[in-house]
Amino acid sequence: MDDSIDLEFSVTYRHRIFFTEDAFRTGNRTLAGLFGGAKVIPMVDSGLASARPQMLAAIQAYGRSEGVNFTRAPLVLTGGEAAKKDSAVVKAALAAIEADKICRHSYVLAVGGGAFLDAVGFAAATAHRGVRLVRMPTTTLGQGDAGVGVKNGINTFGKKNFTGAFAVPSAVVNDLALLASLDARGLRDGLVEAVKVSLLKDPAFFASLEKDAPALARGDLAAVGRAVRRSAELHARHIAGNGDPFELGSARPLDLGHWAAHKLESMTDHRLTHGEAVAVGLALDLLCARDLGIFPASDAERSLALLATLGFRTYAPEMHLEGGAKLLTGLEEFREHLGGELTLVLPTAVGASTQVHEMPAAVVRKAADELRARDVQPCAARS
Repeated sequence: MDDSIDLEFSVTYRHRIFFTEDAFRTGNRTLAGLFGGAKVIPMVDSGLASARPQMLAAIQAYGRSEGVNFTRAPLVLTGGEAAKKDSAVVKAALAAIEADKICRHSYVLAVGGGAFLDAVGFAAATAHRGVRLVRMPTTTLGQGDAGVGVKNGINTFGKKNFTGAFAVPSAVVNDLALLASLDARGLRDGLVEAVKVSLLKDPAFFASLEKDAPALARGDLAAVGRAVRRSAELHARHIAGNGDPFELGSARPLDLGHWAAHKLESMTDHRLTHGEAVAVGLALDLLCARDLGIFPASDAERSLALLATLGFRTYAPEMHLEGGAKLLTGLEEFREHLGGELTLVLPTAVGASTQVHEMPAAVVRKAADELRARDVQPCAARS
């Protein structure tokens, strides 16, 4: 006898993002209010620990003053892209979670950059099939985009984020004061995601970035804070409201410029940061959209000018390896990551976009040639 059971159910998630300054200052109850009396294991990005050596003591002092039940002194783990190159950070985080008897009612506090949060987040998502994670992004890229998302993962088989999991963090705490220790390159990095999401979602935000571009390029923290705050909001609202937060379909509607960016990160052996690779990929997609006749040339010029003013270079010599053939393999890798039909998001105007299902190689090569011909490094990009 043929038989089946077909059930449908839904689960409600809560995505909370807090904005504060000096989160580990005595009297700041943002974190303490989240944890209550539960156990918390703090994990810190090694890059942050080096840049702000006082941070480790500050976390412990905060625990004592605010009654946070930290299970140990902060565990310092490898940060930066090295955190994602293999499973070492994930294994170290899992071992600490097991040793400290962190359960599904306990918390992992991850303090660091986007790649660090990806790796520690993957450990938290898989320990006991998921323990509570509070993310504290410490970069503009993390605070405005990666850290407020629901993705975790590491790179395997030479492919970006091949191994990972979707998991909504218990909370994200964006501490603007943590950005003060970034160098010019790090402070600039996440601004490209603000440009990207404004191109897709919010023409008023795009115009405000144009207006604030000189201040942003100077590293004005007030201007950076405004850009990061709006970028985070737009990314989070998309995750919560677009109907596909775990990417079960074939589209990634916020990944303008990312098919090339992901490929360029591996092709350059991470000589390019994620933000720098996205800037190149974004410029490439904008010119492709223009040449496909769906994006006005005037808007493409505005966008390229904004990237240049912010200090981003929009060309990488690796784009022309093997006559551009190596870069073009990024299209298939991008499709393969989600499966199904190739689906790329391209702008149709500032604040509007569409999806396309093919990208002619000739169009990509022409755009890459143009970016090479136009290549002039902005002064800020040399910092």
